[in-house]
Amino acid sequence: MGTPITVGVDGFPESPRAAHWAAREALLRDLRLRLVHAWSLLSPAAPAFSPEEDRNYWAQRLLTDLVGELRDAHPGLRVTAELVPREPVPALLAAARDAEMLVLGSRGRGTPGGFLLGSTGRHLLAYGERPVVMVHADDSPLTADVTVGVSLRRPDEAALRFAFDAAARRGGVLRAVHADADAAAAEESGPADAAGGPTDALDAALRPWREKYPGVPVAEVLVPERPPPGVVHAARGSGLLVLGREEREPGPVPYLGSVIHAAVHHAPCPVAVVPCG
Repeated sequence: MGTPITVGVDGFPESPRAAHWAAREALLRDLRLRLVHAWSLLSPAAPAFSPEEDRNYWAQRLLTDLVGELRDAHPGLRVTAELVPREPVPALLAAARDAEMLVLGSRGRGTPGGFLLGSTGRHLLAYGERPVVMVHADDSPLTADVTVGVSLRRPDEAALRFAFDAAARRGGVLRAVHADADAAAAEESGPADAAGGPTDALDAALRPWREKYPGVPVAEVLVPERPPPGVVHAARGSGLLVLGREEREPGPVPYLGSVIHAAVHHAPCPVAVVPCG
């Protein structure tokens, strides 16, 4: 059966959009979909409540309704739902450990002040042991193409593997993007300077993956911009943006890096953040 795709569900309107994205991904990969709603359950010794007052009832109802909606919209989907009596961050980190990926909803880009990613999302992106996919409430309809951000300093093999596999499953083009204003300028300065430059380095980073996925069309893109806006702009027209996340020692504040931070707030498509050793 394979590991499931896990979706963190809450009562906000972006959750169903993320769940439907994850349902399509589960069918694409022939995996089970698992919905997880973390909730502080009432004490068993608490007095009886009517359904209108019982928080457990409404939390369970949320999952039941969403399961029915997903089954109606995605025939053949295998889906289960769990109400977990823990705080969201530890509950979802634990649930993600044995998952193919963790999918979360994020508010639309028109949110006042731009606060699209809350504390829960930051912690899960920073500390998740498996890929975490953020789906915006206003993401455009899916396309088959996949964009992956590539660092030439140390290519993220796990992110490249995830991106090539995603493009192969979708039958789309993989757009491999390296954004660096200085490198792009050096590349344009002349053939002598270009030898061994960023274009060659990008080609070398992708070559092993081209050989493993010969059926995936690859477009190599060198963007003459700083990495945060450059990668976001290059993702236009894609159905998924894949980024690697370097492992760091846990600190008091979750660290995402400028490219991931820009992508989860501004990318025009779902963003997959893949932990890389």
